[in-house]
Amino acid sequence: MRDGSRWVGVAAAVFVLAGCAADPGPAAPADDCVKIVEEGGTETDRCLPLAPEDGRVDTGTPRFGNPLRVTNPLHPTGIVRQTIYGGQVDGKPFRTEVTLLPERKIINWGGHRIDALESQYFALSDGRIKEVALDWYAQADDGSVWYLGEDVFNYEDGEVVDTDGTWVAGADAPAAMIMPAHPAKGDVYRPENKPGVVFEEVTVSATNQTVDGPSGPIEGAITVSELHMDGSREDKTFAPGYGEFSTGNADGDHEAASLALPADATNAPVPPTVDALATAIRRATDAVAGADWAAADTATAAVAKAWTAARPEDAPLPLLTRQMDRDIDTLTTAVSQRDAGGARDAALRVAQNELDVRSRHEAVDPTRVALWARQLVIDAAADDQAAVAGDLASLKWTFDRIRGDVPDPAAVHRTLTALGEAVEQGDLAAAATEARKLG
Repeated sequence: MRDGSRWVGVAAAVFVLAGCAADPGPAAPADDCVKIVEEGGTETDRCLPLAPEDGRVDTGTPRFGNPLRVTNPLHPTGIVRQTIYGGQVDGKPFRTEVTLLPERKIINWGGHRIDALESQYFALSDGRIKEVALDWYAQADDGSVWYLGEDVFNYEDGEVVDTDGTWVAGADAPAAMIMPAHPAKGDVYRPENKPGVVFEEVTVSATNQTVDGPSGPIEGAITVSELHMDGSREDKTFAPGYGEFSTGNADGDHEAASLALPADATNAPVPPTVDALATAIRRATDAVAGADWAAADTATAAVAKAWTAARPEDAPLPLLTRQMDRDIDTLTTAVSQRDAGGARDAALRVAQNELDVRSRHEAVDPTRVALWARQLVIDAAADDQAAVAGDLASLKWTFDRIRGDVPDPAAVHRTLTALGEAVEQGDLAAAATEARKLG
């Protein structure tokens, strides 16, 4: 799930920064035909069924007097520290961690500099890295939120295979509205809008909706229909305090918010039951890694028992609960079948879920760094080069979130550099030695 995907069309917007108009070029004319682009990049001679031009609300002249104050309730990028999404894509468990980074991005557009928030989108398929994007957002003075570009890194077998979807406002295209200030039914806007590369056109379907959230009902949500450049449509829900809340449907690919911080945070300390769950998961993971199947049987049963005790009592967390149930069942089955690879992956997902539960009580990204370091050691022992490469990438991206909070980031950087060199040389034993310094 991401605000940006692959896009087509040019936004007809100019902006005013600090009260001074700056025109990046003539406004784009209405699109007579935006060609459908099939998966794989083949452009057809068929046109997308675009909404009438007079329905668009993204062709005005936004002002960016305080662009870093991104507080639109339906796209609160400046307020939400982190959102965890879960679901399935292509029949596999899919997980996304969206984190507001401390860095700011300066976008040069129309001869002016716009300060933008930077958000890290980190997606995992079956627990393993699939895509990372750095997305840039700014809020106009009227409360609308604008998308100013993204750096995209698509992964296969732990390695970057392409950067398709990367763009920057000004260098490649104008900025694009991603959320109106006050969306109304029938509003049309284009969150991404570059001909022949990526395209999304959104039509607001309903407003003032109530949805079931992780901590209870959420009022004031909207639903939209999103048209993609391949001609497909996708339904999405946006909710106050979360932003993008859900997409797809339960019968196919779907994702939804498992929890968001601070919306689902609590001031209560970590319950002892959650600590006990973490201990049980660690023992099961170690037993699986050591192929001690008798111990793994016992430890996995202990995980299931510990999870029963650790289920949050103050919030339903329905999606996270279903995911943990599913992943523990998968782990139990893999252990009973002595499926080492399946058990390793399932144990990783169970550990990720436990950290999600814990995140409501305390910051867990430092622990996520340690988790990836330990997973690298496990995958190195299994002689799984692709998994180790993915663990290293995941470790680096997760460390980027906490770099400013680490007492000696230079030391961590040196370890990551040595670790990367070992992985590149295929020396998994040396890679494991370096990873132990972080786990």
